[in-house]
Amino acid sequence: MTAGAPAREAARPDDAESRFTRRFAALRAEGRGGLVTFVTAGDPDPETSFELLRRLPAAGADLIELGVAFTDPMADGPAIQAANLRALKSGATLAKTLDMVRRFRAEDDATPVILMGYFNPVYSYGVERFLSDALAAGVDGLIVVDLPPEEDAELCLPALEAGMGFIRLATPTTDDARLPTVLSNTNGFVYYVSIIGITGTDSAADADIAAAVARLRRHTDLPIAVGFGIKTPEQAAAVAEVADAAVVGSAIVDRIAKNLDAADKARSGLVDDVLSLVSALAGGVRSARSDS
Repeated sequence: MTAGAPAREAARPDDAESRFTRRFAALRAEGRGGLVTFVTAGDPDPETSFELLRRLPAAGADLIELGVAFTDPMADGPAIQAANLRALKSGATLAKTLDMVRRFRAEDDATPVILMGYFNPVYSYGVERFLSDALAAGVDGLIVVDLPPEEDAELCLPALEAGMGFIRLATPTTDDARLPTVLSNTNGFVYYVSIIGITGTDSAADADIAAAVARLRRHTDLPIAVGFGIKTPEQAAAVAEVADAAVVGSAIVDRIAKNLDAADKARSGLVDDVLSLVSALAGGVRSARSDS
C-alpha cells in the first residue's frame, strides 16, 4: 500500500454481493450507525443460545458476532470468560457453532455473522476444512484475536482467498506507523478496541473515541465499529454518532448470567430479558443522529 493512502477493503470474489457491503450501505442510506451484538455460541445451553441468535435481528442487531467457545479467551474479561465456560460445559464445539450459523441462515440470509475467537479451535479443526465449512454454513467474517498481521499466512490470507471476510482489531496503542500493517488484508470493517485492557471493564471517554475514529478514517475507507466498554443505550448512542457501528458484548453476556442466577426463571424469560436489553441498545443507536 502506498504510504499515506487509505486502506481499502481487501478483495473478495463476491464482494459486490457481500452481506457486509449491503448492510453498511443500508445503514448509510438510513443515516445511522449500526449495532453489533456479541453472544457466545452455546451459552447457556445450545437451544437457548440458538433462540437468542435467531431473534437478535428482530430485536435490533444489525450485525452479529458469535463467539467460539475456548478455554483460554485471553482478551476477554470475567463476563465473557464465564460465558465461554458455560458454553463448553453445555457441549459447545466449533462444529456445533457452524451448525448454529447454518440453522440461522435458514431463516435469515441478510444479517452479517462474524465468528470471533482464537486460533486454536480453527487450527485443531483444520484451516482448509474450517473455511470450507464456515462459508457453506453462511459465516461472513472472522475476528481472530491472537493472530497478528505477521501471521497472516496462517489464516487471514487463506480466508480472503476463499472469500471469507477478515476483520482486524485496532487499539489505542496502534500508532500511525503500525496502522498500515494492521489494516492490510482487512475486510468487512475495522474493529476499534476503545480501551487498553480486556472486555467488559472500563469505558473510554466520548472525546477519545471521536478522536480515534477520525484518525482511523484518515487511514481507511472501511466502516469502523467501536467496542469494549459499551454497556448502555447512551454509550452506544455516543459511539454511533461518530462511528459506523457500536459493538456490545459483555453487557449482553452479563444479562444472560443474571437471568441464570434467578433459578425460577424459565429459559424463555431469559431470552426475552436479554432481547429487551438489545432493543434498548438498538434504540440508542438509532436515535444517535436523529438531531443532526
